[in-house]
Amino acid sequence: MQYADKKVLVVGMARSGVAAAQLLCRAGAHVIVNDNKTREELGDALLPLEALPIEWKLGMSAAEALSGVQVLVISPGIPDTAPFVQQAKKAGVYVLGELELACQLAPGEMVGVTGTNGKTTTVSLLGEIFRNAGRVAHVVGNIGYPYSQAALEARDEDIFVCEVSSFQMETADTFHPKVAALLNITEDHLNRHGTMEVYTAMKMRMFRNQTSEDVAVFNADDPALEPLISQVNSQVMLFSRKREVESGAFVRDGQVMLRWKGQEKPVCGVEEIRIPGPHNLENALAAACVAFAMDVPAPVIRHSLRTFKGVEHRIEFVRELDGVRYINDSKGTNVDSTIKAVQTMQRPTAIILGGYDKHCDFTPLAREMLASPMIREAVLIGATADQIESTLRREGFTAIHRADTLKDAIDCCRALAADGWNVLLSPACASFDMFSDYEARGRIFKELVNELK
Repeated sequence: MQYADKKVLVVGMARSGVAAAQLLCRAGAHVIVNDNKTREELGDALLPLEALPIEWKLGMSAAEALSGVQVLVISPGIPDTAPFVQQAKKAGVYVLGELELACQLAPGEMVGVTGTNGKTTTVSLLGEIFRNAGRVAHVVGNIGYPYSQAALEARDEDIFVCEVSSFQMETADTFHPKVAALLNITEDHLNRHGTMEVYTAMKMRMFRNQTSEDVAVFNADDPALEPLISQVNSQVMLFSRKREVESGAFVRDGQVMLRWKGQEKPVCGVEEIRIPGPHNLENALAAACVAFAMDVPAPVIRHSLRTFKGVEHRIEFVRELDGVRYINDSKGTNVDSTIKAVQTMQRPTAIILGGYDKHCDFTPLAREMLASPMIREAVLIGATADQIESTLRREGFTAIHRADTLKDAIDCCRALAADGWNVLLSPACASFDMFSDYEARGRIFKELVNELK
């Protein structure tokens, strides 16, 4: 798509919208920016745009700003079913998201990672691997760093490691990763997508433009992915922590192995991988597949797996006080993610659960907590507290406490936990009922924990 002299409306002046407007200006477009907030309310967020030839339509609805535009760029937070988006499509306006725009205009190579859980850890690990291999790597997308922002600075020899959400794929058209990985699929975001079938279809759109020259990576241990593998046109690599695979990454006698195009390479011992838990072994195997498919040597992958410390807000150790370890897993925003955190606990644990309702079923989590010898107490907060409590009690987990705020929950856990315990924040819910995002929730948790005397 050529954007020079096109009239392009960018809706939403958060980080991705501001970056998209900058990238479009560089491409020669006539850029109009829109947000419900006024210029005064947006404040410093608009500073990167101040010196650019931009038409401002702030403090009004997107529908009011649509007149005469040829292209509409929307943020991931706006569903493609929004009335003004449908209005634009009916008028023949080309509608795309910021990720798709950046994919069209960015230089360099790109790999993509999607899945319900593990995306942020896997793309962060991949960024480390590529940098250790001597590449300039930009870790972008759903992780919070806009692809468009990185595209403004990138060179042809750079590589983009893109965390891809189902929201972003709603408006994907030409999006085309050289290597794409699907880590897992479990119930999530049904308040947006409606059904698992739609949610799964959005995940699979990442592979739509791949050819036989490209590589698709799938989790062989996730039965939900098996029927999807035949849908891709690319070469397939699998990863498994439970069995050997013909092409991909697996574990043999405690060693991570890579097998691809007639080569078989040992990488490192499972116990050498620095990030803990079976779910992180899966993330490491997926990253190893993507990196090896991109010609990164096995010794570089080995070094990276041994040294990568993990990401903020994902089973992140905060501090130890009176023999109790406090762990921030604010990125546990759905049931499956929190199940993985529960499985990682190796000490008696008081867990903080609850938040914004994404219409998920908490039954699998309740059963995992009941089966776990480590989860001893649960403290519930937020909009889903009633729903979680009723599910826990129905499944037989009764060590339940309620708190009005996150601070109250931490204080409650501190009173419950003894020397040798963990206190784990892993809400199994989004944060929007009480916080702006999971990062804010995690930061506040860490601040409150570090203030404990």
